Amino acid sequence: MGRGPTVLLEEHGLAERLSREGFDVSVDVVEIPDGLVPEVARTFELNRRLAASVRNARAEGAFPIVLSGNCNCSWGATAGSSDDGTPAVLWLDAHADFDTPDDNLSGFLDVMALSTLTGNCWQALAATIPGFRPVPEGDVLLVGVRDLDDYQRERLERSEISVSWGDSGPVLEAFDPDPSRLYLHVDLDSLDPSVGQANEFSAPDGLSLGRVLMLEREAVEAFEPVCAAVTAYNPDFDQDGRMAGAASEIVLGLAAIGTGREA
Repeated sequence: MGRGPTVLLEEHGLAERLSREGFDVSVDVVEIPDGLVPEVARTFELNRRLAASVRNARAEGAFPIVLSGNCNCSWGATAGSSDDGTPAVLWLDAHADFDTPDDNLSGFLDVMALSTLTGNCWQALAATIPGFRPVPEGDVLLVGVRDLDDYQRERLERSEISVSWGDSGPVLEAFDPDPSRLYLHVDLDSLDPSVGQANEFSAPDGLSLGRVLMLEREAVEAFEPVCAAVTAYNPDFDQDGRMAGAASEIVLGLAAIGTGREA
């Protein structure tokens, strides 16, 4: 999934399309640290660099949209957007990403993205990301989640995170976090496979593209979006290019939100 952002921007022409639509596009590539560094240390260093990139973009008056191979980019994205306080989080995903090292069975760091963001694990390393502040669980709305092991579902149900399971009805009306600022996080496997296959973790009964675009529009009406991320695109599983097309529509919608244009 690591090459997904480059494929979207270059092979599928996302950067060019954004420019054609009248958006002022500047691409800042966050370089991967030395491959010999252990995965965990490398991931947190990437987020330190991402936080600086997001912060610089916001200082220049831009709306940062992060394209990432995985969901732990949320740590740097929110850290770079925290100058006026930690934003609330609207998180679209087929999975909870709420494991901790104590209960995780896969050894996959990305399934700890939301638990780290909410301060439930990796606290010491997360604190090394400039500007990082844990987001209270009650300030998170998780939408589209459906592919969970029993222990993952039980842990999520014990939390204070607001959850909309699968492709259920309207959700933003009941979400009332303390911050008015919002970070929008779209894992592309939140979409139903009928839209396209984002990666090897795609699961049935997901969100339609129309539903995701509607949530984007509703979010800007209810909150002040400060940053967004679109994650987890693996071009190896998108043989027909349909998911790349859906991802492009989502990014265009986010760009419109960030500039105050009609989506």
